[in-house]
Amino acid sequence: MDTRPRRTDTVRAFGTLSLVAGFMTSLFSISADGIGLRPQILAAFLILTGLGLRIEAAIDDRTS
Repeated sequence: MDTRPRRTDTVRAFGTLSLVAGFMTSLFSISADGIGLRPQILAAFLILTGLGLRIEAAIDDRTS
């Protein structure tokens, strides 16, 4: 069994999960009053990580 497509699917799924978690964190922290900047930094980190993982999966999928 070839593990490369399976790894690509896993990375893509984790990237999507990270994007959703980042956007949900951002949405919840915007709606809350006086919560501070830390959740926004976490949300930005999650979104950037998710984007990077999705791009990596797309490049890996294209080369295979």
